[in-house]
Amino acid sequence: MQRDSIRTVRGLLDWAAARFNDKPFLKYVRNGSVIERSFAEVRDHSLAFCRMLRDTYPEHAHIAIVSKSSYEYITALCGGFAGGFVMIPMAPETTVENGIALLRDADADAVLYESEFAERMEQIAAALPRVRHTFDLGGQEEFESVLKTYGENGPYAALSDAEPDPYALAALIYTSGTTGEQKGVMLSNFALLENVMYKAYNKDTEREDDVRLSVLPLYHIFCFVSDFLSSLKTGNTLCLNGQMRDLFENLLRFRPTAMRVVPMIAGAMLSRIKAVHARNPALSPAEAAAKVTGGNLRWMLCGGAYLDPKIPEALEGYGIHLRQGYGMSEAGCKVSVPDAEVSMTSVGRVMNNCRVRIRDGEIQVNTPCRMIGYYKRPEATAAAFTEDGWLKTGDLGRLTEYGELFITGRVKNLIILSNGENVSPEGI
Repeated sequence: MQRDSIRTVRGLLDWAAARFNDKPFLKYVRNGSVIERSFAEVRDHSLAFCRMLRDTYPEHAHIAIVSKSSYEYITALCGGFAGGFVMIPMAPETTVENGIALLRDADADAVLYESEFAERMEQIAAALPRVRHTFDLGGQEEFESVLKTYGENGPYAALSDAEPDPYALAALIYTSGTTGEQKGVMLSNFALLENVMYKAYNKDTEREDDVRLSVLPLYHIFCFVSDFLSSLKTGNTLCLNGQMRDLFENLLRFRPTAMRVVPMIAGAMLSRIKAVHARNPALSPAEAAAKVTGGNLRWMLCGGAYLDPKIPEALEGYGIHLRQGYGMSEAGCKVSVPDAEVSMTSVGRVMNNCRVRIRDGEIQVNTPCRMIGYYKRPEATAAAFTEDGWLKTGDLGRLTEYGELFITGRVKNLIILSNGENVSPEGI
């Protein structure tokens, strides 16, 4: 890969389509059947949405998108990035009240939504005079209409010719942080791309023949970057899980080799494997795990919350390697990623395109993936960085000489003793 020549989502779509072409990229279940989309198809369909959006909405419009993880969602989101729009991913469970507040703050001009959220989204749009456009992503019929009208050989083909400014605002990711106040994290195309351009410390964690199962919602920047964009770069097949209730069925259907999870999912998988093994004691640990995971799962990356070391230790006995990573939306997503050699209690090794330092116990980050700032919040943006430009994470930690990072607490939770010593309650 010519890393320096790829600075946008559009650039990565083009590169992957040329390199992997007809290889299956995305798999998902629709009406009980598995549908496959190749790298070339994902690129072509994303550019069809790019043309539709550029034909419909003002240049550089702010476009909210609310949907469950689906193929239509992915192609619409990528089409928005390719067209130079500012995309605002929203959680499907967003209430009318919260949606109005969020989209007012984001200066949204349009809303794309999945059909089942139509009533709620129309209520939100009606309360916001600036939102002059809404579009129902709809089902297969509406999707095919977009592809037919805005295909690469049609009259609108030239609308997808230009590639957006890599460093301009491309995504507003709303995060509440520890204060509960929703703030829009501003990320560029370059920040999204650079977050998958790190060099893996261990090739076993990034293999071109991997089949990944995406179980976390794609409106989370971690999932979009780490599952979708990362798979686009490495040539993996990415299977969309859909509803969480379908997880164990899809593990057996897609038989993934790798997946990203949160501690709750890792714990649920371990409990299911243990239950199977208890009912079938004659099975080997690997055979018991295969009854739950499909038999190919060798690697899981965990993030989002504290992971009890007992979970990866137990899964190791079943032949499944589980380790933690670390990141935050303000850093573009990931800061550290695990490899086969890191400790079960660390959050991985700092990526080679990211620098970390510890100041007064706090983890501070300097990375090209970092946010432009908080949208319309200059004071909060200034407070998020040190005077010399390092991002303050608010997390306490320690860093080893080998780049392995450990989280020890939160800055805001520090207790100052009478002798001046700082004590972290998490450590206790």
